Amino acid sequence: MTEHSRPEPPDSGDSGEAGTPGDFDAAAFEELIGAETQRDPDLAVIEAGSRTLRTQAGPPAGDGVPDRPADPEVDRALREVETELSKRWGETKLDPSVTRIKALMDVLGEPQRAYPAIHITGTNGKTSTARMIEALLGGFELRTGRYSSPHVQSITERISLDGAPLPAERFVAAYEDVKPYVELVDAREEYRLSFFEVLTAMAYSAFADAPVDVAVVEVGMGGTWDATNVLDAGVAVITPISLDHTDRLGGTPAEIAAEKSGIVKQDATVVLAQQPIEAASVILRRAVEVDATVAREGMEFGVVSREIAVGGQLLTLRGLGGEYPDIFLPLHGEHMAHNAVVALAAVEAFFGIGATQASRTLDIEVVRAAFAAVTSPGRLEVIRSSPTVLLDAAHNPGGAQAAAAAVSEAFGFSRLIGVVGPSADKDVTGVLEAFEPIFTEIVVTRNSSHRAMDVDQLAAVAVEVFGEDRVQVEPRLDDALEAAISLAEAEDEYAGAGVLITGSVITVGEARMLLRGPGRRGGGREAGDR
Repeated sequence: MTEHSRPEPPDSGDSGEAGTPGDFDAAAFEELIGAETQRDPDLAVIEAGSRTLRTQAGPPAGDGVPDRPADPEVDRALREVETELSKRWGETKLDPSVTRIKALMDVLGEPQRAYPAIHITGTNGKTSTARMIEALLGGFELRTGRYSSPHVQSITERISLDGAPLPAERFVAAYEDVKPYVELVDAREEYRLSFFEVLTAMAYSAFADAPVDVAVVEVGMGGTWDATNVLDAGVAVITPISLDHTDRLGGTPAEIAAEKSGIVKQDATVVLAQQPIEAASVILRRAVEVDATVAREGMEFGVVSREIAVGGQLLTLRGLGGEYPDIFLPLHGEHMAHNAVVALAAVEAFFGIGATQASRTLDIEVVRAAFAAVTSPGRLEVIRSSPTVLLDAAHNPGGAQAAAAAVSEAFGFSRLIGVVGPSADKDVTGVLEAFEPIFTEIVVTRNSSHRAMDVDQLAAVAVEVFGEDRVQVEPRLDDALEAAISLAEAEDEYAGAGVLITGSVITVGEARMLLRGPGRRGGGREAGDR
């Protein structure tokens, strides 16, 4: 907005509008599809070489990753909740139905209808985009609830109020609040509610109890059958789609898009990141079917310019209402710039910007302050220095390609050692091939999850991609970290060397605890000591 004021959020039933009208006829739809082949994929992104800090972020906020509770009784109660949840179906075991979660919402009194929502799906970038949306909304003094998955270290990260994870005591209370209703639905249904379904109910109930002004909700997997999809969100955000979870969502971008577009509801606004043509076609067809309004990156909004800056990047973004110059984003990579403009467009759409011909923008100072304070743990996060150690949760080829490009752009490593511990059900060859050009050597390992890929099988794949001389095997993650740091420090050039730990959110989370655990500093300074 042109004034420093708080925009009024839409009512729960008001989706707002942005971009082009939703009621297309068949001819208009074909023209719209044709336009997908014409739009500039980067919208004149400037690959400037400047490494001068042009703007300064405010004091660093917390990273949103809590430690275990200090109070032994609270820690015991949280562990009991974690144990009970772990006995349910895990997140990777799905039944394509929302019957159980709908039944639970019904007995809980439909808490998800107590507030407007922004619903986010896609293959990559969902969590970072959600955190940016949350920061922007909070900047305009709206009380936010954010539901994200998976967590990096603590299960409490998944449910946030006002930009911070639920305190452990409140998380336990949220579970106890829904537990009787969960047991009631369990007794009625053929299958018990899953881990993710119970967490979703906890989040929606906690948001209603708070109460929040708006919920920012990330799907767990897919869209149509995802437990979060009992929402009737006025804004649906679809981040870039690529191949992942192909055994459950489909083997082509179009099939995956069909599943993910299920979050687009009647008369909603769809904020659409850059997509493969076949995926965009499916999503646009869904928008036509439900009279949704569409705002497309590269047409209605986009990244105008981007410069590398110390600690992040300096952006000019074009939103639905106009341009936003001199935005400092303390995150690395072109993909993060695109996440940022998608988040901006989503918040504009939520406030109704773009719905009329009268052009207006959000308050630029509020937008700048919100983006400057954004964190995204486990997404090219500098965890230590001397040598520099990075964490990135890339676990599919699309994410790995984005991370590799960002590392090459933002860091001038003379040698980079990779520590990779993926899940067995991923396209591991594709992930390794994406990282091969930037890794001098690779240490293959595994995390503690039962889903982790067997380290000998992983080593065989790594040797095919890197060659035997560049691969080291360390079955234990702590040994792998030590080996990688030693390799980075070799040949008296460790000042220009680095380590990137990647392959899985679980691997990144466990490495984060090992490297930043209380009192644990090890062979280098923490990033904040520089």
